[in-house]
Amino acid sequence: MTTSSLPNHMPRHLAILLLMTVGTMFAANHVSARLAFDNGTGLLLAVLTRSGVACLILLALVIVQKKRLWLPSGTWPWQLVVGLLITIQSVSLYSAVARLPVVIALLLVNTFPIQLALLSWALGGPRPSLRSCLIMGTILIGLLVVLDIPAWLSSADSMGPEWVAGIGFGLLAAFVFACALWVTEHRLSQVGSTLRSLLTMQTVFFAMVIGGALGVVPGGMSLPDNSQGWVGLGLLALLYATAFSTLFIFVPRLDMARNAPVMNIEPVASLVIGYFVLGQTLSPGQLLGGAVVVGGIVALSLSKGR
Repeated sequence: MTTSSLPNHMPRHLAILLLMTVGTMFAANHVSARLAFDNGTGLLLAVLTRSGVACLILLALVIVQKKRLWLPSGTWPWQLVVGLLITIQSVSLYSAVARLPVVIALLLVNTFPIQLALLSWALGGPRPSLRSCLIMGTILIGLLVVLDIPAWLSSADSMGPEWVAGIGFGLLAAFVFACALWVTEHRLSQVGSTLRSLLTMQTVFFAMVIGGALGVVPGGMSLPDNSQGWVGLGLLALLYATAFSTLFIFVPRLDMARNAPVMNIEPVASLVIGYFVLGQTLSPGQLLGGAVVVGGIVALSLSKGR
């Protein structure tokens, strides 16, 4: 490659700082969502608001960049599949956030690299290396500690049904996100990222409109009960849209192959913000398990292709 053809990456310390900021904003978005849910905001309304603001930003990018609103032949069905998968992922993620401490919900969702590796293998891709398998096993052990499985087994009633449902929604969000990534990589590689993201967010938006009109989720379109709920709803949309657009605009200059693991600051940031805003805390053992999970995910991302 000539010098002129090399990516114009920003200095690494600035790229890392920007990624840490974006990860923190994503974490604050999830804490804001929990604040909104705790004050009467409907689940579908939260996803509708978030996807609607994201759609406006993406549409502006399409117009500014003068992108063609055209999909290659045969890709429409797969684009619709991705949109529906992200719809399920969005609803499942917020369902987990509404039932669990935010940091635990995010740790569950962040198991998607494990599920993607296994899914790719099952669909004919390369088998995970021994090193990757050991890292994935370590992540799962850390996750069992975070979820405090021994306490749950000894006193399942005290944890309540919401705990089990929250774990299920978190793992489901990770699985469908892994499926969406696989479809994107193997079936939509010819579709531009801006157009693909816009169509995906539009699918999520209209799915929430239809779901709300049909009453799929009881109280799913309920308005916030008070000012705290409105603040949470506004912040979750603003923070997500700002983080999403910032990442989307700058990603070509961030050298994501080297710097993507920095985004794993999100669970750590959610733990800190959740403590100050929601009063959510974890036991020392759960904190240790969370550190193992985050460290394992970083190691797994760094080991790709090695």
